[in-house]
Amino acid sequence: MCVFVAVYTPTGAADPSWSRPASPTYGENGTKADSFRLERFELQQQLAKALELIQHRGPDGRDVWVNADATVGLGHCRLAINDTSSSGSQPLHDAEEKIHAVVIGEIYEYDELRRHCEDAGYEFGGRSDSELVLALYVVHGAPGLFRHLRGEFSFVIVDAGGDAERVIAARDRFGIKPLFWTTQQGRILFAAEAKAFLALGWVPEWDVDSIATSGWLADDRTMFQGVQKLAPGHWMEIGPGSARADLRTKPYWDQQYAANSATDREGKGNEVPVARMIEDVREKLVDAVRIRLRADVPMGLYLSGGIDSSAVAGIVAHLVSRENVKLGGGGAEVVGRPPGIKCFTVGYTDATYDGSDVAASTVDWLSERFGLQVECHKLEMDEQRLADNFEDSVYHTEHHIFDLNTTAKSVLSSLPRKHGIKSVLSGEGSDEHFAGYSYFAADFLQEADRSVADLALADPALADSVLADEDRLALQSRVISEMTDMVRPHGLAMGAQPESELKKGMTLPAVLSLFPQGRIFADWVLADRESVPGSRLRSFFAGKDAMESWHPLHKSLYMWAKTLLPNTILTGLGDRSEMRNSVEGRPPFLDHRLAEHVNALPPGVKMRYSPDESRGRSRGSADDYWWRSSGSGLRSVTEKWILREAVRPFVSEDMYRRRKVMFLAPIRWAKGGPLHLMFRRILTEESIRELGFVRWPFVRDALERGFGEAADGACFRAVIYAASWVTISSRFKKALQQSRAAEARVDVSHS
Repeated sequence: MCVFVAVYTPTGAADPSWSRPASPTYGENGTKADSFRLERFELQQQLAKALELIQHRGPDGRDVWVNADATVGLGHCRLAINDTSSSGSQPLHDAEEKIHAVVIGEIYEYDELRRHCEDAGYEFGGRSDSELVLALYVVHGAPGLFRHLRGEFSFVIVDAGGDAERVIAARDRFGIKPLFWTTQQGRILFAAEAKAFLALGWVPEWDVDSIATSGWLADDRTMFQGVQKLAPGHWMEIGPGSARADLRTKPYWDQQYAANSATDREGKGNEVPVARMIEDVREKLVDAVRIRLRADVPMGLYLSGGIDSSAVAGIVAHLVSRENVKLGGGGAEVVGRPPGIKCFTVGYTDATYDGSDVAASTVDWLSERFGLQVECHKLEMDEQRLADNFEDSVYHTEHHIFDLNTTAKSVLSSLPRKHGIKSVLSGEGSDEHFAGYSYFAADFLQEADRSVADLALADPALADSVLADEDRLALQSRVISEMTDMVRPHGLAMGAQPESELKKGMTLPAVLSLFPQGRIFADWVLADRESVPGSRLRSFFAGKDAMESWHPLHKSLYMWAKTLLPNTILTGLGDRSEMRNSVEGRPPFLDHRLAEHVNALPPGVKMRYSPDESRGRSRGSADDYWWRSSGSGLRSVTEKWILREAVRPFVSEDMYRRRKVMFLAPIRWAKGGPLHLMFRRILTEESIRELGFVRWPFVRDALERGFGEAADGACFRAVIYAASWVTISSRFKKALQQSRAAEARVDVSHS
């Protein structure tokens, strides 16, 4: 796990827009510093400064490489996880030093892939899994290497071995690892975080249209003008003749679902017994966890009060105790003592939202069940700690957040480092594959699952789960009403939705409820936009023809996996929060082989109509805040049914029966308290007017109405949005000023 910055200057491009404009930064008199290609020393210095801005991602080593004519530069910071020796350093180079690469993330199945590449004639320089990317490219080229890559990654490869130099950039299938790119002064820039571009001549500007229409969620835009993210499962190729208009990305993988019919694509009925489906899911999930336990440093686990992280912990405990699999490496084992597992959880001082009591019970159960020394390290999250860390967490996330859970996760990620842990397993991705969110119940009930209807007649496991159409639609209506009432107290009101939209399920209204509503934006922002937010979101999915034949639940899972998962969950609750503290996260549920298997399963085994409501009666302080206002409609639909059955041997009975509880932070805080004072400091009339796209009267009102005993949850979330934008603006401006000052000092010393 590491971080990189890459710079490429196309040579010989026919597009005149590549010619470098005069810039006050580099002078206007045709001096050497104003030439089309930066001299090697200058580019090395710029790369070094860019790496300093994101050195939190890789504190264990740093290096840069620039080619002879300074048209290509690669910079890399290292977080040493596998092969901690110097042979694991980057940038990487092949034996002939004609192909170069920088890679972040983890590539699994190391032994098999290494043998495969060695058999094809590749000579490895070290034992780092990152070198597998370079080796597979040498052996298979692009896009051939992608079918062999299993893991979470992003990378840039520079191939100067042929007649023409070319650059390959790619990102993993789910967007676990980040990759941003932009063009600046005749160059193409790549980085793991946008802030690295500040040292390379980039001046940030807001992309207001992307923010207001939620475009940054649905396409490859970010919140910054001209900065794009490489979409999950995509790659791009750039050559010396590439014009700016040719910079296109290409998919190498996407999620697919079968048509909602009684037969699959080959015309055969789905005849696999449910018991076999459960066994297969268990086998795939255990394998996904097993391959992620390999490391040369000690590893740990994030543990919440939910079944996802508890299942991962249970599988790890099983593998360690029953199969003698090591959880990472490098730790000292004590003779005569059982192997240890370190778990990390967050607890809120507000007991309403605190799930740490359930996490502690899980640890006790695992210790007794598997005979291991399982530790639970808890970070107590109070209001002062949230206030102290809000700005840092937003700066590292690089987009607005809607809930302080991002700040809580960011602080939690400091705990593993304090206990000597660099790599942590987590439960992200389960809800998007196994239908874990309560919103999905309406989508599940929108249409009959035709692939299960016939199977239910022959399989007792599904005999009571199929509803007549009239009953199903009546239940859907109840679920929509209950869900709307359920989320309103949390400031997540669905807003006014056309009846036709609601009848299609809850996912689109739910997604839109998580983003700034029109009233927060200045009048000029709203003037020419048909729907704010969400106009881009609707049109993006309207063009997905393949989705038309899918069951509505699968359409919703796909939508969630393409919007919130890569752009908020895997950033604010994943990579950016973890890497702020130099911690690597490994999510087994986002294993693409597991995902492909689960996607092929019928909707009716992911969610299941279960009229027995006892499954929802579980202990835990946080259960009440989410489920107390739900009715019998929501409680009669069991989320993640097949996952529960698959992981039942690895979790307690209470956990098996526990309902999904959203990981949210408290939203009601006192006026004059640490958070209120912090937000009042950030949100001034001057700071809002400087943004230019937000209405100050609205923010001023939200600061008043969003706090106190009668606080309005929607107003509190509006405060978080606005404070996020102001924080990013001020922090990026400060970083840019520091970068320019450092550059000026270098220019003076070499003048």
